Amino acid sequence: MRYPLLLLVAASLLAGCAHDPYPYRNGGPPVIDYDVPPQVIYRIDDHRFVTLENYRDCHHGVTYYNDAKQGIRQRLGRAGIENFQGRLINADPTGQNIVIPSSAPPDIGCSDRGCTTSLLYSTDSGRTFHGYAYMNSFNPFKESRRFTIAVTQDALYVVKANMFRLDSDRNPYIEKAPLYPTADLSALDRSKGQWAFGDKARPLPQGLRSPSGQERFTCDPSIRPANVPAPK
Repeated sequence: MRYPLLLLVAASLLAGCAHDPYPYRNGGPPVIDYDVPPQVIYRIDDHRFVTLENYRDCHHGVTYYNDAKQGIRQRLGRAGIENFQGRLINADPTGQNIVIPSSAPPDIGCSDRGCTTSLLYSTDSGRTFHGYAYMNSFNPFKESRRFTIAVTQDALYVVKANMFRLDSDRNPYIEKAPLYPTADLSALDRSKGQWAFGDKARPLPQGLRSPSGQERFTCDPSIRPANVPAPK
């Protein structure tokens, strides 16, 4: 069974993350409309990209997945996607499989069980996204630097660099899951080999790259709202 994205995020918060990527729901404070232009923070190719919008800074905004050719625009979340500090490679030539990881702002406070952090994946070209928890950390913003998240025509790779070397090509720990139109990563049974990990997941295919060549999120920190003072 596939769970709605909102329920997956809520479940991950209950698992130990104090950060709420949807702070303005359920009777929270009103949404502030910041007078800032959208920024493209990650580009797969000339028509598929992720935008950061309605943000007070590069760590606190709303992200959207956009496919200008197919008319797709999907909200991904608030104060999450833009904080991923690792490498991201969308290398499925068919365009069906897409992955977009998240993290948490640098000032987030985690519970004594850490913050559980998710990535979003789609097997239908970005029309729908589903969540999968890929990391638990007391400092997810910093810890996300250790990860390379990659997707191919048939698999998702989660690559974690050695804690003393952020070069993921030197003895990284790799997890690999199959991707197909009805794939549900949360339901795959590791004990039955439906996930491959460690030596069984090696190697990461050589030469993987997004069509644009971009591998990291970028944001111009000099762009700040003028209509509302940005909190320190």
